[in-house]
Amino acid sequence: MQLLAYLLLYPFIWFISILPFRILYFFSDIVCFIIYRIIGYRKKTVRENLRLTLGHLSPKELKAIEKRFYSHFTDSFFEMAKTLTISDKELQKRYVFENYEVIEDLEAKGKSIILLLGHYASYEWLIIMNRRLTTYKGYGVYKVIKNKYFDSLVRKIRGKFNTELIGTRETIPVIRQNERKGVKGIYGFVADQSPKLGKALHWAMFFGMEVPVFTGGEMLAKKQDMNMAYAKVSKLSRGHYSAAFVAVENIKEIPDYKVTDGFLRMLEQQILEAPEYYLWTHKRFKHRKNDPA
Repeated sequence: MQLLAYLLLYPFIWFISILPFRILYFFSDIVCFIIYRIIGYRKKTVRENLRLTLGHLSPKELKAIEKRFYSHFTDSFFEMAKTLTISDKELQKRYVFENYEVIEDLEAKGKSIILLLGHYASYEWLIIMNRRLTTYKGYGVYKVIKNKYFDSLVRKIRGKFNTELIGTRETIPVIRQNERKGVKGIYGFVADQSPKLGKALHWAMFFGMEVPVFTGGEMLAKKQDMNMAYAKVSKLSRGHYSAAFVAVENIKEIPDYKVTDGFLRMLEQQILEAPEYYLWTHKRFKHRKNDPA
């Protein structure tokens, strides 16, 4: 069944990937209408998340954000498919870096880097930094896809841009092996997911709610003596993004969980500025201890 699903969907993904952007977004608009107006994909979850985090806004304002979110959401899917055949040159035009010297300065210190980012704007296309900018080996920590054929495809696409995907269970062994060999890497962690309750070591405030958070990036950086940075990704216009970086140095001197909390504050501020670009379909607040005041 896994192979059948792959064989059925791969031609569709490939077809999307070869479309000019103008036509690609035309189809994205059609799909957006279907999943939002007709199917109502995860609409209940999206509305509950918006209510919990942006309850100070009027129903009309929340509705407008909801509509803009679904447009961005479908665009993100089509852009992800486009990655299959997009050229380095084209992607570099569409993804710019405001202050890459922050990463260069960290590389000059000779330590590997943990990069924290959220499900905001285009976290997928950040991989272009591993193609032309960083001198370090690029790794993306991800949850392995159950369908092994799609998992292999995603790994192949990322590999095209010099990014090696490593599953969450592989992360520590890969980092330790690289450090023993003297191989310096930059490891990207999407750090705003909701961990299983049994594995939650820290609860933090996020939009006035106390929720369990992943702390693996921070703890690994301390244990392996690595530097850290936040990646602040912004959407400039349709299909165009920028990324800025905030360095976190001397991490061993910072109290536990303060780095993770600081990342959440930065992400929270971004969401407040342009909430439609956050991934509202995932149940980020399902284990909250309280509702916002």
